[in-house]
Amino acid sequence: MKLKSELSQLAGEITASQKILLALGDEVRQHLILVMMKSGDCSGMRVNDIAAQTSLSRPAVSHHLRILKDAGIVKMRREGTRNYYYFDADMEAMDQLIATLTHAKEIMLQLPDRSGGDA
Repeated sequence: MKLKSELSQLAGEITASQKILLALGDEVRQHLILVMMKSGDCSGMRVNDIAAQTSLSRPAVSHHLRILKDAGIVKMRREGTRNYYYFDADMEAMDQLIATLTHAKEIMLQLPDRSGGDA
């Protein structure tokens, strides 16, 4: 019965982490995060600068940045009419994601081998 309860709890944790999982699960968004990190400019990058370093259009970059921002992975700073995006994850959301993954690992370690033997 304990396992059933833990699985139910894990399902709730995964549901609570869906926004960040969805945002991080996309290859394009992963690439945008890497572009921002590799730029070495911690003060942020403009959409046009990010687009210039990728094969994406400005509207596509804006779309993906909005998803990352809504998930709490990227933040935006406005200077006059210019918007600067930078990687700065919401620590509470990241901690929740780490706790969810740790919980999933703990559950998996409790389960017997179900592969059928010769996997």
